[in-house]
Amino acid sequence: MNLIHDDLDQSTDEREQRIAEYLIAHPDFFDRQPDALAAIDIPHPTGDAISLIERQVRTLRAQSTKYRHQLEELVTVARENDGLAKRLHRLTLALIETHSFDEVLNTLQDELREQFKADAVEMKLFATEQIEAHAHEAGPALFSDFLKRARPNCGPLDKQKLEYLFGPQAGETGSAALIPLTAPPLAGVLAIGSRDPERFHEGKSVDFLQRLAEVVSAKLQSASSPGI
Repeated sequence: MNLIHDDLDQSTDEREQRIAEYLIAHPDFFDRQPDALAAIDIPHPTGDAISLIERQVRTLRAQSTKYRHQLEELVTVARENDGLAKRLHRLTLALIETHSFDEVLNTLQDELREQFKADAVEMKLFATEQIEAHAHEAGPALFSDFLKRARPNCGPLDKQKLEYLFGPQAGETGSAALIPLTAPPLAGVLAIGSRDPERFHEGKSVDFLQRLAEVVSAKLQSASSPGI
């Protein structure tokens, strides 16, 4: 027996009869199609009251929907993390080929703008021994606490920091990620800016940025020293 879905020549009663006959002829249908069973409502003649079974079914369906959404979110996050890992791997390979500080910065700007859709990328370096001695100066004074914490930070920046880091692009930068760099005898800040105020929000995970900090710091450590 074949069940023809779009047989418009039949009346509703006839189609329902064919469906009933199909289900009777295939008692394992709902075993093979559990999603269909979960999606339909089977009424219980209990009047205004709701039977315990019906209430349990509704609860299980709600839980199933909740878990399905959670699973979808986890899959989305996993895909995003996989994408980040691949892009970080590519960036790392590109940095391996650099030899000077200028090449490191140029590679970071190219890769972060192309692969990570950054609107601005800047790197500021200071001599480690001078950070405390010149704490009153613009650069060290603005970032001395940040460098002591040695932890990436995301969110909006005040006007002074924006102008110091991004110069003419400061007014266009809605949010930024700050990445501490440690490459003795140097220390510094890698700043990634975005026009989108929500791109680098304060609640954003910084695990990827921490890995990037380690990769860039290691490369700077091996690169030839620039004039400071």
